[in-house]
Amino acid sequence: MEQSWRWFGPNDPVPLDHVRQAGATGVVTALHHIYDGRTWTPEDIATRQQMVASAGLTWNVCESIPVHTSIKLRTGPWRQYVDAWKDSLANLGRAGVPTVCYNFMPVVDWTRTNLMYPMPSTGLALRFDMAEFAAYDAFVLRRAGAESDYAADLLERAARVLATKTEAEIEQLETNIIAGLPGGEDSYTREGIRDRIAAFDGVTPADMRANLIAFLKEVVPVAEEVGVRLGIHPDDPPFSLFGLPRIVSTAADIETLMAAVDHRANGLTLCAGSYGSRPDNDVPALAARFGERVHFVHLRNVSRDGDGSFTESDHLAGDVNMVALIAALLAEERRRATLGEKATIPMRPDHGHLLGFDGDRRSNPGYSYIGRLKGLAELRGIMTAVEALVA
Repeated sequence: MEQSWRWFGPNDPVPLDHVRQAGATGVVTALHHIYDGRTWTPEDIATRQQMVASAGLTWNVCESIPVHTSIKLRTGPWRQYVDAWKDSLANLGRAGVPTVCYNFMPVVDWTRTNLMYPMPSTGLALRFDMAEFAAYDAFVLRRAGAESDYAADLLERAARVLATKTEAEIEQLETNIIAGLPGGEDSYTREGIRDRIAAFDGVTPADMRANLIAFLKEVVPVAEEVGVRLGIHPDDPPFSLFGLPRIVSTAADIETLMAAVDHRANGLTLCAGSYGSRPDNDVPALAARFGERVHFVHLRNVSRDGDGSFTESDHLAGDVNMVALIAALLAEERRRATLGEKATIPMRPDHGHLLGFDGDRRSNPGYSYIGRLKGLAELRGIMTAVEALVA
């Protein structure tokens, strides 16, 4: 696998020379300053590409071209946004960026309730707590119909959790959930997120799935034409939030999307932590079953609780069998090589605990340097060992 590193551009606290020191050769980046649905021009792309190349690295994955809400709803100026998305995709392909990751999550992107959860090691992790999320949704945001979306015992626990929080802690919870995390498209106020959620009233999972498939039927031919492989990122967490439809969460969801637009360019970003947040997802089995369509991999791990909560664990701990997953991915690379195909799958260590001196520095939640450096080293060790065993 091609060892890669996510970089958020010139304002990222981690400079590119540190990425190179980590041993990565690929950079996963995007034009994060152009997130409003405009076309990414060849000049914009070349500028970013040159930044990466000047550090002796390669822009190997674009993560992500934002998918505007109008596309997800197929309302308003959705045609304008689809055309701009296709143009950005074509420009990336012509510039030689071979893989594009994207997501189709409604309103909120990846979501956590705690960005500084203390671990036994004294490091700090990201966590999604179901009771805290329900407390915010039902009793702070007061979303219409929210209470009917949660079991009675969970709502009772949520009310107790909220009662223990100070106003400052409630404000921090709200910020964590709606103010936007790195790589997300939007940041909201309380009224703003209510309005955006309301725009999806009456939109069913079947509606969202149909809109995604319609989008894929337009963009996949462009990807094929310019030599790009698309990888859809799963929902994170892989279940409904705020009562919204989420449709990239399970093996059945993958099967439906891959069959609906049955082209090799229509593929997956296999995020081990996102899929692994559901106990009914066997992530190594997903890698083996859909290996031909795996175009990009996020390797991170989670420890699940019984109520749907999870904590981002060390990369080799948690509930995802990382050794089995890496073995399945390396087996897919060998299969591709025997067919004379481009075999290498780009991967990156996704997230990492806040460790050591990074706690005293500015860093993006989940994207501190030392935690990801540790994760990449551990994952590199597993890859090396598995490759040696099958050599």
